[in-house]
Amino acid sequence: MEYEGQICRPPMEKSSFMLPVAVGCSYNRCTFCTLFKHLSYRQLPLEQVEAEIKRVHQAGGNPKQIFLGDGNAFGLETSHLLSILSLIHRYFPGCEMVNMDATVTNIHNKSDEELKLLYREGVRRLYLGIESGLDDVLASTKKDHTLEQAYREIERMQNAGLIFNAHIMTGIAGKGRSIENAEKTAEFFNRTHPERITNFSLFLHKRAPLYKDFEAGLFTPASEVDNLIEDRHLIELLDVPGLIYDGFHDFLELRIRGTLPDDKEKMLTRIDQKLKEEEGQPEKFAIVS
Repeated sequence: MEYEGQICRPPMEKSSFMLPVAVGCSYNRCTFCTLFKHLSYRQLPLEQVEAEIKRVHQAGGNPKQIFLGDGNAFGLETSHLLSILSLIHRYFPGCEMVNMDATVTNIHNKSDEELKLLYREGVRRLYLGIESGLDDVLASTKKDHTLEQAYREIERMQNAGLIFNAHIMTGIAGKGRSIENAEKTAEFFNRTHPERITNFSLFLHKRAPLYKDFEAGLFTPASEVDNLIEDRHLIELLDVPGLIYDGFHDFLELRIRGTLPDDKEKMLTRIDQKLKEEEGQPEKFAIVS
């Protein structure tokens, strides 16, 4: 198939059949994001979605796990999502779960009954960009939620049976706030109990609105070592039994993975080894100009 835009999905969905149901992101205002800025959001016609499902079915496909793309598929109207789920189950009887990205507002816009109905029809995991545990950072980066709203909507989705998976960004609070952000983010997750956390440590791309804030002196990025120290403090503070953690520090060529609490010491030791390697080295900043 031809995929319009950049393919973007959580690492744990790499083996899923990715079924596009929209182009771009219906929100598309986060200041750090460049994934969808060049696209005009639109919902794909149901006929086009069915044609792609048929193509895979006719090729012998019967995926167990499906990821709906693009940006925040959970923002589609419930009736449209139910039509897509019906097609999935008609052509792929072996499908065990359907997962997708969502925003806090997407959840807010669905009633408790709608959430339960979507669960009954096979939706399982929602991936939410939480990004930070600091309300002022959420506001300055134009996220669509406050922490209190996130607490409320995550509780609603979990009560319906849906599984909460989180994305965060170490470094998003800027220079000098690494420890503060780690502590507040850990506090948030220790209360909401996600199944997984994926940390995509912040990098500034010239196409991102946040880059313009950097150029104007309104945002001062933390160094990559600072971001790694933040990650270490966060992992140390997390107290969610069975939590799967996956941290990407691409500019340091480091990935930290494990299940907490069993792998905590191993993960912290790996970070400490990298921090030792970086001692005396010039500061690195994840900036793409």
